[in-house]
Amino acid sequence: MENIRSMLDTSQDEIQKIFKIQQQRQYDIGRSTAAERIAKLKRFHQAITDNTSQIRQALYDDFRKHPSETDLTEIYCITGELKHAIRHLKKWMRPKRVATPIALLGSGSYIHYEPKGVVLIIAPWNFPLNLTLGPLVSAIAAGNCAMVKPSELTLHTSHIMKKMIESLFSPDEIAIVEGGVDTSQTLLTLPFNHIFFTGSPAIGKIVMKAASKHLASVTLELGGKSPTIVDETASVSTAARRIAWGKFVNNGQTCIAPDYLFVHNKIKDAFTEQLQKTLEELYSTEPEKSESYCRMVNNRHFSRVKSYVDEAVSNGAKIISGGIFENNQNYIAPTLLTDVKPDSALMQEEIFGPVLPINTYEDLDEPLKVIRSREIPLALYIYSNSRKNIKKIIRDTRAGGTVINHSVVHFYQNNLPFGGSNNSGIGKSHGFFGFQAFSNARGIMKQELPFSGIDLMMPPYTELKKKLINFSIKWF
Repeated sequence: MENIRSMLDTSQDEIQKIFKIQQQRQYDIGRSTAAERIAKLKRFHQAITDNTSQIRQALYDDFRKHPSETDLTEIYCITGELKHAIRHLKKWMRPKRVATPIALLGSGSYIHYEPKGVVLIIAPWNFPLNLTLGPLVSAIAAGNCAMVKPSELTLHTSHIMKKMIESLFSPDEIAIVEGGVDTSQTLLTLPFNHIFFTGSPAIGKIVMKAASKHLASVTLELGGKSPTIVDETASVSTAARRIAWGKFVNNGQTCIAPDYLFVHNKIKDAFTEQLQKTLEELYSTEPEKSESYCRMVNNRHFSRVKSYVDEAVSNGAKIISGGIFENNQNYIAPTLLTDVKPDSALMQEEIFGPVLPINTYEDLDEPLKVIRSREIPLALYIYSNSRKNIKKIIRDTRAGGTVINHSVVHFYQNNLPFGGSNNSGIGKSHGFFGFQAFSNARGIMKQELPFSGIDLMMPPYTELKKKLINFSIKWF
């Protein structure tokens, strides 16, 4: 892999040029048929396949990410999204007839999904391929032109994506725009028809404010602290293994990773013991030497997570596993803590690293009270074999998504909407929901018969017409 040391900001003039040619081309692209869009998606899929080895190398260079983890958490997500769209796009694009009320007898109505036009995708660094190209699949399926801003923190992955996209699309349809904060700020001044942003709630607010100046619609895939409840009926071994994987895959840099645990007192000792054993099985007793354990993306994020742990420990938290930090490698061992105070940064901020606070509870209302006191999380995980407990947790909490007896796997289910609520996000993505996010659901109504009931109720309002109107109000 070539040595890539920096990313140059795309000039403002170049950004303006690309935006203008996409505005000019948007209706040509929008008129594309299902067959034409499917052909594009198939070429896209083939490009991913052809570049698999380069993608693996890029992710290793950016994160020290194992090729198998890249396959599972980056490549599979994109190929799955592509294949799902290829299979279902004709159905999604087909006009959808809707029922006609009696008062509008003689007419017919349907929903036509049309592209929003020229869209902007701003992607994060934590899953740089997956969270950049996934939304792009939906934008292409919906018939849009798109400008895509990948993260400047994952230079190797951004470089390979740019090469792929330039080989597949003309810049008047799809363009990768590289750069840092200045590039993002320039892009956000433009009157896009839709903005799809993945990142933190704080930056999401900035994106939404910028979009409001042009009344652009937004999809905000944000984050927050996703809680996990392990009740007394849960399988300890299953819960420990699935939580360990969901938390420590990608070194904990996952927006839907379990961020903090509530474990019932009856099983706390057995669970924590099994969790430590599982971490050794996954990453060995020396995870710093494990090829399966990647790294923090850079030293700034390494230092941020370390500061959270240092503060918690100084205030009485106990490290029961891990707690090893190597600054020159951005290495943090898989770390488990107990007795973490509620007002500590570990319990207040999204951790986004391989550190997991473990809380205990006696009554189920205890964790529910804590969860309800916080912003709505992007995900909530329940480990339980009690239907009563599962029902209570779902009924008494709110979350963008929920998985029962597993962690993070709902991201792979393209038949479910993926996204948050309020602080954890606005709008949904994946499959039809991603297609819908990049489309305008245009309602179309046609008067098919000469007769219309509304014609009988137009002025002047005679006594007969008053009776017809009152009859319609009462019965229709």
